[in-house]
Amino acid sequence: MPVLEAAHILPFANEGPNVTSNGLLLRSDLHTLFDLGYLTVTPELNVEVSRTIKERFKNGKNYYSLHGRRLAVIPESEIERPNRTYLEWHNQNRYLA
Repeated sequence: MPVLEAAHILPFANEGPNVTSNGLLLRSDLHTLFDLGYLTVTPELNVEVSRTIKERFKNGKNYYSLHGRRLAVIPESEIERPNRTYLEWHNQNRYLA
């Protein structure tokens, strides 16, 4: 679909590698929220949506339905799955808990 984008978990600007395990395929709006820290994926591959969306924008109910849900598609191959270390970096350095 034209709205799908590849998102780096550990940004290329922060020396994140261009490898499958450092990426997520996200809808463009979710990609933006991910990059800005309003959304993350836990090392257990569950989506977390920051309450900061509601606090700052008085909105976000469409996104809160994703909170706690497991990623829709998880590669069978461990090497192609989102890397735990990169996800931990995103959770600690970008996510607005």
